Amino acid sequence: MSNQFNRRNFISSAATATLAAIAIPDIVSAAVSNSSAKKLTLNDNDTILFQGDSITDAGRNKTNTTPNSAPMLGTGYAFLAAGNLLMHQATKNLKIYNRGISGNKVYQLAERWDADCLQIKPNVLSIMIGVNDFWHTLGGGYTGTIETYRTDYRKLLDRTKQALPDVKLIIGEPFAVNGIKAVTDQWYPKFNEYRQAAREIADSYNAVFIPYQSVFDEAQKTAPGSYWTADGVHPTLAGANLMAEAWLKMIK
Repeated sequence: MSNQFNRRNFISSAATATLAAIAIPDIVSAAVSNSSAKKLTLNDNDTILFQGDSITDAGRNKTNTTPNSAPMLGTGYAFLAAGNLLMHQATKNLKIYNRGISGNKVYQLAERWDADCLQIKPNVLSIMIGVNDFWHTLGGGYTGTIETYRTDYRKLLDRTKQALPDVKLIIGEPFAVNGIKAVTDQWYPKFNEYRQAAREIADSYNAVFIPYQSVFDEAQKTAPGSYWTADGVHPTLAGANLMAEAWLKMIK
C-alpha cells in the first residue's frame, strides 16, 4: 500500500512538474506574441546591468559588488535570468550586475546613477521602474504625477545615452495584479497611464520592451494571481521565474 501511494505521488509530482515546465514558456509566448516585440543580441564580453526597485532588488546583498555572484544578484528575476544566461551563453564571458533598490522611484535612480550605472558602463541596461512612482502617491507622501514619471524617465535615459551612446536598453513594463492585498480598484485607471508611458518611452529610445502586465494577465489563466504575486506587486518565486522567462524571451 505504501509503495503504491509513493508511486502515485511520484507520478502526480512528475506530471505537475512537466505541466509547469510547459506552462511558463507558453504563458510568456502568448503574452509576448500580442506585442510588437523586438529582440536584443548579446555580444562577447557584454556587461549587463539590472536596475529598478524592490522587484529587481529582491533582497540582494548590497555590500557584494562581484559580477555574476548569487548574493549580489538577489533572489528575484534578475538572479534567475542571469543564471540562465551564464549557463547557456558560457562562451560569451558576460558580466552581470544587479543594482535595484527597494522603494525607488525614477528620481531616486537618478540620484545614484553615476555610481550605480554610468561607472559600471553596461553594454545592456535593463530598467524596471514605475510602480512606486504611482503606488507612493496613494499614501506614501509622494506628490509626483504621471508627467513627473515621464519627464524624470526621459531625463535619465538622455543622460545615460549621452554617457553611453552605444548602450542597449531594455525597459520592463510596470505591472500590478488587482485584488491581491496592496492592489485595489483605487489603482485604476490611473496606474495604466504609467504602463503606457513606459511603452511610449521604450519606443522613443528604441528599447526592447517587456510587456510584464500581459505576462501576468496571461499567467492568471493558469493559476490565480496570488500564486504569481504575494501582494499584487512583488512576485512570488513562480512570478519571478515568469519575469525571468519574459526577459530571456527578448534575447536572441
